[in-house]
Amino acid sequence: MNKPELLAPAGNLNKLKTAIIYGADAVYFGGERFSLRNASDNFTRDDIKRGVDFVKNHGKKIYAAVNVIMKNEDIDGVYSFIQDVADLGVDGVIVADLGAVTIAKEVAPQLNVHISTQANTTNYKSALAWHKLGAKRIVLARELSEIDIKQIRKNTPDSLELEAFVHGAMCISYSGRCLLSNYMAGRDANQGDCAHPCRWKYSLMEEQRPGQYFPVYENDRGSFFFNSKDLCLIEFIPQLINAGINTFKIEGRVKSEFYVATVVKAYREEIDRYCENSDTYQFDQKQLEELCKVSHREYTHGFWHDMPHSEGQVYKSSSYVRDYDIVGIIIDCDENGNAHISQRNKFSVGDEIEILRPKGDFIQINVTQMADEKDEQIQTAPHAGMVVKMNVGAFVPPLSMLRKRRAVLIDNETCACDK
Repeated sequence: MNKPELLAPAGNLNKLKTAIIYGADAVYFGGERFSLRNASDNFTRDDIKRGVDFVKNHGKKIYAAVNVIMKNEDIDGVYSFIQDVADLGVDGVIVADLGAVTIAKEVAPQLNVHISTQANTTNYKSALAWHKLGAKRIVLARELSEIDIKQIRKNTPDSLELEAFVHGAMCISYSGRCLLSNYMAGRDANQGDCAHPCRWKYSLMEEQRPGQYFPVYENDRGSFFFNSKDLCLIEFIPQLINAGINTFKIEGRVKSEFYVATVVKAYREEIDRYCENSDTYQFDQKQLEELCKVSHREYTHGFWHDMPHSEGQVYKSSSYVRDYDIVGIIIDCDENGNAHISQRNKFSVGDEIEILRPKGDFIQINVTQMADEKDEQIQTAPHAGMVVKMNVGAFVPPLSMLRKRRAVLIDNETCACDK
């Protein structure tokens, strides 16, 4: 059995560090241009250097997303950026454009080239063609089933790595090739500036009645025709590995550190448990419960079994399920549990808190007392970024996260994973 690489999103330097500490084998990031997540913080050149150093010091890998569909004015910049990240020591570039593949091979032939899901690779002939052009890895389109992936693996050499998304947001269009954003908002999804119009409310207009808009209600908030559920394949670790997937990819460069930590940790633990003893492995349901504690839409298995049809959409709301808030991150902690905490959301004496650690089960505590930086006792921590001193009962490592269940759930939503 080849243990798959667990690849995590790094929207900024803090998220990169979080992903590595919580168990990712590799991370992917975007620079200030040429990646498809303009909404994330993205990396300056100095960030890239620091990120590469951090990742290498932990014995992990780092890939740069350069997956725009290039226009003529992008070419010189892509040349410079790929040369720069190669010099800084990244392990590979993720590209979607044929011209970008050529550029990477010209300026940095030692650099591994990964073909982005944006290229819509849905068959083994396309995968072989990319491989002949020098691609080391194919990031498969999300629209493939288990059977499709097995056929691609069977008809491609082992020297070509296959990567698949296992968790995160899904697109209404083929792996991001949507034109709605361009048409409705003038923002090019293939240049990293998608406005996500698939999450908007819509009305119906009949062809012979132009200008007459008919509201279509699933509830009093409207109808969301195109609003896909989020992908979650954590229950299929054995099947994904046996299908020949070399890398499990998590989507979410614009998501929070809490999201990155929780999702990476859940998949890390399930992959490790299966690879340690595949004969007796059974999925641990608590991992799905953990994934339901991060901000997400209802979960779906996507195309893994077959076309998702109507059950793959969320019709009643475009909002997320948010049952928990992150309230703090451990800065440091001594062996007696005396911790310095960087506040993220308000919490108070009397609150019941869960502490998510990079390794091991979460710890549940009640906040009995806390102090500010001046050692003055406080009843609540209301200010974003303030440092709180508190005893958490035992040593917990830096970057452990304090989370609190919301008293009132938004829209009375609950987590669900389609079967």
